[in-house]
Amino acid sequence: MNTILLQPNDVLFFRDGRPMNASLAGHGAAWPLPNVINAAFHAALHRAGLAGVHEHRQGARGKYAENARRDRRFGSLLTAGPFPVSPAGCWYFLRPADLLDDTVNPALLPENSTDWQGTSSLPKPLRYAASRRPTPEDSMPTPGEGTRPTTAASGRPTPGEGTRPTTEATKDATAKTWLSRDAFEAYLRGEHGFQMAARAFNDEDFCDVEQNIGIGIDPATGIAGQGEAKSQFYTAHYLRLRHQWQLGVCAQAGDDDFGGDLVSTLFHGTGGCIIVGGQQRTCTADCRTDCPLELPRGLNTGFHERGGKFLVKWVLLSPAVWPEIPSLSKDGRSMTPHPGGWLPNWINPDTGGIVLRHRTGRIWRDYSGTKARRVAETDVPIAAHLVAAIVPKPIVVTGYAAKDEGNEIASERSGGAQSTHLAVPAGAVYYFEAGTAEDAVKLANALNWHAAADGNEIKNRRSTLLGEKGFGLGVCGTWDFLAGGQ
Repeated sequence: MNTILLQPNDVLFFRDGRPMNASLAGHGAAWPLPNVINAAFHAALHRAGLAGVHEHRQGARGKYAENARRDRRFGSLLTAGPFPVSPAGCWYFLRPADLLDDTVNPALLPENSTDWQGTSSLPKPLRYAASRRPTPEDSMPTPGEGTRPTTAASGRPTPGEGTRPTTEATKDATAKTWLSRDAFEAYLRGEHGFQMAARAFNDEDFCDVEQNIGIGIDPATGIAGQGEAKSQFYTAHYLRLRHQWQLGVCAQAGDDDFGGDLVSTLFHGTGGCIIVGGQQRTCTADCRTDCPLELPRGLNTGFHERGGKFLVKWVLLSPAVWPEIPSLSKDGRSMTPHPGGWLPNWINPDTGGIVLRHRTGRIWRDYSGTKARRVAETDVPIAAHLVAAIVPKPIVVTGYAAKDEGNEIASERSGGAQSTHLAVPAGAVYYFEAGTAEDAVKLANALNWHAAADGNEIKNRRSTLLGEKGFGLGVCGTWDFLAGGQ
C-alpha cells in the first residue's frame, strides 16, 4: 500500500450528523473518521479523469439491476487512517482503553476470583469483568486514620470500617489520548518500564479548534441568505493542525485494466492536492510507495499461559461496525441471528467461541454453489473464546449522498442521508483465552491487521461493514489476570 501524508493548506471541516444552526456548531472539528478520508480519495479519483480503468455494475451475489450499466469505478480502493503524524514523522494512535495513567502498564485487568456471571449483570458471553489494578498506596491507611478498634465480642473490625485506601477506584483516565507507534508496541509486549516522555499527546497538543460564523446558502439557487436560507446564520467549528503536523493515510487501488495502482498515479509523488472534508478544504499530498506501513505491529507469539490457557488480547486501531443480524434477510434468506453492537459478528454470542477459521495455502473463490465462498487448501477452526472486554461509548458513523438521476436503482437516485451506524471506537480491548499455544498463534494471525506477514499490506479488516474504508484494524498483545490470578 501507499503511505500518503496530507498537509492541510487551511483549516479543515469534518461535520458529523448533528444539526448546525444558531448556537449548535455541528462538531466540525472532530478528528475525521476513516470513511471521510475514503470518500475524499474516491472523489479525487473521479475528478482525475483517468482513462482505461475497470468499470463494473452495481449489485452483489450476482444480482444486478435490470439493464444495469457498467458505470461504477474505483471499487478496488482501500484506505486506512487518518492518524496524526508529528513533524518528526512519528505516527500516533488512540490510547487503549485499559490504560488510565501515563505509562504503558494496564490499570484495568480481567479479574477471575468472582463468579461474575452468577452475581452480576455481566452480559454473555463474557466470564470476567475488568477491574482496577491496585497501586502500592492502596494498602496504606489514610493519614490520621487507621484500623478502627475491634469489638470485644468478635475481635474483628467493625463491619464497613478498617484500613482505607488513599486512592479511590475510578474510571477516569489521566493518560494522554494518543500514543506513538513505539509506545503502542511496547504496551503490546508488556514493557512496563518503557519511558513515555514525548511519546504521548492530547488533542490540544497538535491541533486547535477555531469557531466562525457563517450565512446559510439556499440549496436551490446556491445564493447565501435567500430562499430557504433567508435570515439563517450558523456557527461552525474548524480543525487547525499545528505547524508541520500531518494526517497519515494508507491507500491503494490496484486496477488490472489500467495496468497499475491508481493512487500512486493520482498523486505522482510529492505535491498533489486533494479535497478533504467539507467546504472544499484542500491538503497537499506526499505519496510514498513501496515502504512498510507505519501502523503498530501486533504479537504473533509469546502469549502468557495461565491454567492451561493462552491469553491473547486484541486492541482496535480504528473503529469497527458490527451490525445486528436478523434471522431472515430482506430477500427472505435464512441467516444466523447475532446481536452485534459491541460484540463482533465473528464471535458466538452464547459461548464466546471464535467463528473465524484459520486458512493457509492458496485461497480462491468457489462460485459453484448458490453463492460465492472462500476456499483454502487448509481450513481449520480456532479453539479460543472471548472472556472479557473493555468497550468505550460508541461513535456515530453517518454520511450524505448527492442525487444521481441517472441511476437505475431508485433508492440511490434520491440521495440524501445514508444509514447511521454505531461503531465501537478505536482503543477498545477484547480478551481471549486460547486452548493451546498453536491456537493462540492462529487467533493472532486472524486478528492482526498484518496477519503473519511483515506489515507491508493490510491483510485483516475485522469490521463487518466498511472494512474497505479502514474500519476494523487491530493488533494483538498478551494479558494477565488481576493480581496474577490463575
